[in-house]
Amino acid sequence: MAFKMSEKASRPFKTIQKFSGQINDMSLNQRHRICVAPMMEWTDRHFRYFVRLISRRVLLYTEMVTTSAILHGDRERLLGYHAAEKPLALQLGGSNPTELAACARIAEAYGFDEINLNVGCPSDRVQTGRFGACLMAEPELVAECVAAMAGAVSLPVTVKTRIGIDDRDSYEELAHFVEVVASGGCRTFIIHARKAWLKGLSPKENREIPPLRYDVVERLKNDYPTLEIILNGGVVDLDQAARHLERLDGVMIGRAAYHQPYLLAEADRRFFGDDRPVRTRRQVVEALLPYVEMELRRGVRLQSIARHILGLYHGRPGGRAWRRHLSQYATKPNAGTDVILEAARYCEE
Repeated sequence: MAFKMSEKASRPFKTIQKFSGQINDMSLNQRHRICVAPMMEWTDRHFRYFVRLISRRVLLYTEMVTTSAILHGDRERLLGYHAAEKPLALQLGGSNPTELAACARIAEAYGFDEINLNVGCPSDRVQTGRFGACLMAEPELVAECVAAMAGAVSLPVTVKTRIGIDDRDSYEELAHFVEVVASGGCRTFIIHARKAWLKGLSPKENREIPPLRYDVVERLKNDYPTLEIILNGGVVDLDQAARHLERLDGVMIGRAAYHQPYLLAEADRRFFGDDRPVRTRRQVVEALLPYVEMELRRGVRLQSIARHILGLYHGRPGGRAWRRHLSQYATKPNAGTDVILEAARYCEE
């Protein structure tokens, strides 16, 4: 194989619109230093545009989109995004190599920076479609899927997975999975440091009940130093991310970045060497207003955007009043940008 383990390790097993912008100038490794997890019903294009006003450099992911939806559905609605959202990765759900390759080509034409295969979602609906975490039991198929996509596009193809499923949670099985998938051309693995129970736990419980095993992810990086290993799961702030980056290549932050988005404000300077001034929360609000006005003219309801910005003033004076005002008035017919400005008055900095 092209990659190898460290010598001291023992091997356990042998737009809104189409956009073709400039390729992001960050190396793959630097791009993944801090990224925001794909989250269903949360990381839509409105949320991504909002986050990009806080951080220019963190890598953003779409919600998971299935291959059948792309091949047979409304592609503009599913894949459209604003150019400002880049760098942006598309997460795909599927297990048919031919269909995944076709979707990868479509994604490349739309200007995405990365294709990520979901091998971590444990929901019953996903299992019925034979994708998500259940694919950990079929590493050869995952490798075939990765090889088909990598052969179809020039984009990096990455895999987001768990450390195990059900009783198949030994380190040897995880290492075997990584070895086989890497042989298909994957060089970046985003590892949710919990195993998944495919039966008996809801998706929410699968994010909370199985214990976090950061040691397993660190061992994987130690044993496969030429692979890029990104940690996901339980990271709540940039200080914790910095500690993980001492041993790993990158950190993916999920719900903490959604509920407290301003925690990303220092990420560009701290992890990417970007010394441009950080926007204040008020400046973020003001920068968002033209986008909101544009979307309202397109027929989008204010609530579709306002729901993503509730956490902007988390932990700040007036933060509760900000959330309450948006929750109460953004849902009303014909609600406009004045609702956001009125809410911001509770939080003058």
